[in-house]
Amino acid sequence: MHTRIRKFNTRDTYPEQQLDNDLCHAVVARGRTVFIRGQVGQELETAANVGVGDPVAQAEQAMRNIKQLLTEAGATLEHICKITIYLTDARIREPVYRVIGSWLRGVFPVSTGIIVAGLARPEWLVEIDVIAVIPD
Repeated sequence: MHTRIRKFNTRDTYPEQQLDNDLCHAVVARGRTVFIRGQVGQELETAANVGVGDPVAQAEQAMRNIKQLLTEAGATLEHICKITIYLTDARIREPVYRVIGSWLRGVFPVSTGIIVAGLARPEWLVEIDVIAVIPD
C-alpha cells in the first residue's frame, strides 16, 4: 500500500515508558487524501461529551470517530499516514498513546504529539487528527 520508512515500535525507543505503538519516520503515499478534523471525546451523532475527566475514554471515542469518518470517506485505519495528538497534560500521554496504539497496531503512521494549554472546551483533554491516503 504505502511505503513506510524506518518503522519502529515505541517500546524499543522509549523503554522507560509503558508504550507499544507501531510508528515510522516517513510515509510515501499516492492516492486520494482524506483529512480528518481533530476528534475529541464527543459522539459524532449527538455531540454528547464522552468520558469527561477521563482521557482514556476520550481517546477511545476520538478513535471511534476517526474510524467512522474514514469509513464514510471510503478509507480504513490502514490508510492513515499522519496522526497528530494534542494533550492538555503530559501526565496523560502514556495512557492515551496506549489507546491509540491499540487502534493502529501494524499501521505505522508518522506521529506528532503536542502538549497544549487547552482545547476548544475545558472538559476536553485529548484531540486527535489524522491524514489518510486512499491508495491509487
